[in-house]
Amino acid sequence: MTALTGTGGMVRLILRRDRFLLPIWILFLSVMPVNFVAATRELYPTAADQLGYARTTGTNPTFLALYGPIHNNEISGIVAQRSGFIPVIIGLLCALTVIRHTRTEEEAGRRELLGATVLGRGATLAAALLVALGASLTVAAVLTAGMASQDLPLAGSLAFGLQFALAGCVFAAVAGVAAQLTESAGAARGMAISVLGASFVIRLAADIGGAGNALSWLSWLSPLGWGTRLGAYGDERWWVLVLPVLLVAALVAVAGTLSARRDVGAGILPPRPGPAEAAAGLRGPFSLAWRLHSGPLYAWLAGFAALGVVFGGVAGGVGDMIKDNPDLKEIFTRLGGTGGIVDAYFASVMGMLGLFAAGYAVSATLRMRSEETSLRAEPVLATAVGRLRWAFSHLVFALLGSVAALAVGGAAAGLTHGLNDGDVGGVLPRVLGAALVQFPAVWLMAAVAMAFIGLAPRLSAAGWGALALAAGLTMFGGMLQADQWLMDVSPFTHVPKLPGHDLTLAPLAWLGAAVLAAGAAGLAGLRHRDLAAG
Repeated sequence: MTALTGTGGMVRLILRRDRFLLPIWILFLSVMPVNFVAATRELYPTAADQLGYARTTGTNPTFLALYGPIHNNEISGIVAQRSGFIPVIIGLLCALTVIRHTRTEEEAGRRELLGATVLGRGATLAAALLVALGASLTVAAVLTAGMASQDLPLAGSLAFGLQFALAGCVFAAVAGVAAQLTESAGAARGMAISVLGASFVIRLAADIGGAGNALSWLSWLSPLGWGTRLGAYGDERWWVLVLPVLLVAALVAVAGTLSARRDVGAGILPPRPGPAEAAAGLRGPFSLAWRLHSGPLYAWLAGFAALGVVFGGVAGGVGDMIKDNPDLKEIFTRLGGTGGIVDAYFASVMGMLGLFAAGYAVSATLRMRSEETSLRAEPVLATAVGRLRWAFSHLVFALLGSVAALAVGGAAAGLTHGLNDGDVGGVLPRVLGAALVQFPAVWLMAAVAMAFIGLAPRLSAAGWGALALAAGLTMFGGMLQADQWLMDVSPFTHVPKLPGHDLTLAPLAWLGAAVLAAGAAGLAGLRHRDLAAG
């Protein structure tokens, strides 16, 4: 028996377990840019309209920061740039897929059971990587065919599709290494997401000043930057593909070597031993939850501070768009806010900050499910601690931690722009309020995850699916001209678009009611179902 014996069977098992989730995100992320083509042609029907838009987005720091550079002044270049954040999403999904089918399986003890059969030591890792890499290449194939069917150049469409696949393959391999380094699936996810976030920030810093800026060389240090350097629908640089191929091969080799050298269930990096006796403060579920959540919370807060500084730093350049193309004001107004282009910009990016905060809230909420399935919840609940008290100890971090993240991001953005504008006292409260008003929608995403944990625990990962749907509608629904009833599915659609718009309490009250209903249903289900129910 070799190290890869049984890999085919493991691939089939993963595909069966992900038979619903995997096709959904593959089709959604590969078809979405194709729909952008028709929507963009309708918004900018003439060559002059397209040229004006492309010139503005190709020089404005806001678009460059969020989406990357534009490589031509036609429909293809506009669509490719506006899809620039999708590779980040694909990279995240591939990383989570690999960790779910490697480290999470070991943590739950299922890997050891499978290892008792005719299964090679490296089969689980190989199967997870094959599925993630295959999903990335499938996205590339579907996207290439779809874009070419819209009468766009085949070579550019292929480069565009490979830009998406590049991100998925690289961060799947990164997750494969992370899964070997730690004993915890949560730590592995944090490590992989940190690498993804760092890659995005490096790419952002390289592109924010436009072509030829002093920091543009940084894009060569980021796998996400390699995607933009590929130059889809411009002067394609096919040799750039050598970089991700070599990196993926190296990371896969490292992951395989580390997997062969460690014990099943252990990580290369040993856990830090704790004291012989627990501290006096570690006597209840809330103090235990603090130990579990404090590390990720600090990391998220640091990330939100960095994002806030970036968003605030580029806000000053937003007003320049009006000078060249006043029609772009309609785009930002559609995204949020009507009280000026800078206010509309902040309404837009604070909505994005809300989506990121919802990611933390969902992650913190789902931590209780991982504690349950790994059987660490049983010893706690065997004491005088009740299920609701245990659940609330985790929900406190999901709810209050997300508010803290919004506050840090909003304060950093408001302070940065206020210093640049010379009016901290006037800018900071308005931007901070725009960030904090997102919390009812953020809490609703946590409540939906809680509902899945309590009522359908086997589908608890669907909490991420609900967030992905909300994010897709929020970020791309306007460009796709989605019907209002569909846009209303996202709770972020109902958040008042501050600053620059009146604060209305009615939608916040309705969101609060939905939070209470979904959360109560989840808690009631958790209270009455069997522990670790599948």
